[in-house]
Order: sequence, then C-alpha cells, then structure tokens
Amino acid sequence: MSKFKQTYAYYSGVVLYPLYLVVAMWVAFYVDVIFNLHAYEYGIYPRTLMGLKGVFLSPFIHGSLKHLYSNTLPLLFLSAALFYFYRKISWKVFLSGYLLTGIITWLIARSSFHIGMSGVIYFLSSFIFFKGIFSKHFRLIAVSLIVVFMYGSTIWYVLPIKEGMSWEGHLAGFITGLLLAYFVKVPEENKPVYEWQKPDYVPRKHDMFMKHFDDDGNFVSESKQLEQLKEELNKYDWNQIEYKYTYKENKDDNNE
Repeated sequence: MSKFKQTYAYYSGVVLYPLYLVVAMWVAFYVDVIFNLHAYEYGIYPRTLMGLKGVFLSPFIHGSLKHLYSNTLPLLFLSAALFYFYRKISWKVFLSGYLLTGIITWLIARSSFHIGMSGVIYFLSSFIFFKGIFSKHFRLIAVSLIVVFMYGSTIWYVLPIKEGMSWEGHLAGFITGLLLAYFVKVPEENKPVYEWQKPDYVPRKHDMFMKHFDDDGNFVSESKQLEQLKEELNKYDWNQIEYKYTYKENKDDNNE
C-alpha cells in the first residue's frame, strides 16, 4: 500500500463522528424546545464562574432552527475534512480547539450568553486553512483553497458588524485554529519526500535540466557536453580492460 493510501485512508469515523456531533446538536435543540428548558442559560457567560459551564455545553445550544441549520452543514463538512486529512491528530485538535475556543470567548466576550457551534466551526475552518498552508503539502493546500472558496466570506463576522451575533466567539475560534495549526505538528508521513530532498541527490547527476549547466551555473551546449564526456573517457586506460567473449552453439545451424 502506498504512503498516500496509508495516510489518507477512509475509515468510518470520517462520516460517523461528524454525524454524532450533528445529531447531538439537533437532539439538544428539540429537548430544549419540548421541555422549555431555557438552555441558553447554559451558554458561556464571560468572566463568571457560572458562565464557565458554557465552555463545555454552549456549542450544542442554539437559539432558533435557523441558527441550528446554518451550523449543521459547515460542521459536517469541516469536521469530516479534519478526521480524514488529519486522522492521527484529529481528536487532539478537535478537543483542544473546542475547549480553547470556549475559554477565549469566556475571556474576551461581552457580558451576555454566548451559544452555538459557530465558534467551533470558525476554529475548524481556520485550522484546516492555515495547516494546509504551513504544511506545504499540495493536497492539504488544495483543501485549504476549498475552505476559502466555501467559507472565505465569513471572515468578516469576526468583527462586530451584525447585531445579536457572537462575533467574539467567531474571533476566538479563528485565533484558536491559527494557534493549533502552527503548534500542533502533523506526523512526517503526511509529507511526501521528493527526489530533490533525498540526501544522495546530486542536481547535475539526477536532474536532466541541471545537466545543461556547469559548476559555475553557465549553460553548457550539447557539443560541449560531448567534449566533456570524451575528456572523462580519455582518463581511462582502455588497454587494461579485459574483454571476455562467450560463444553459444547455434543448434539450428547444426541441424541444417
């Protein structure tokens, strides 16, 4: 099996883990609606001991069906991307990002209840984007560009441009994703080793293009290359070379 297949192999968690998160969100919402629990009170209330419980609970609490639906598809896509492309560090990143986003929101946000999965979604999109750029892996960079294409416009919501929206939670998620992308290392097997990165690589020997240049970087024409080749061949004492011939009888000739 190739290194690519080993690193990016599909497994059931790519689908099941995001589904579990989404189902938990929807169940929590309908339990709140049916039993009128006022679940928003379990959200993050900044800089109070009471509000700390929201660090753990607030992502699963939503104020309306529209709020819930707007977070469902992004959570499915981004968490699936995390579990597929960053399998070995996926849970470490997700749990760290989940908690750190909530803690930063608790520290910097306005004195109000902050609820919803959007902070986690901003952390996921930020992590996937920046990690792809930092890794310099062409497949991960491609995923980064897809994230930008799909969710790039939401970057403006880390600023207080819409009333009633927890922009602090978005900003906390964005910062969290950037920090984790920088500090959490991806196992080396995720990074391909190119021919020019190998220790025994010699440009003028292994690279067809570089063979056209001398040690000083000057272009060497084909005729000059032939002259250099002749010079190299003339260094050998051809008289000391032994030639051994092996003759094999041709049976077809004897049969005629």
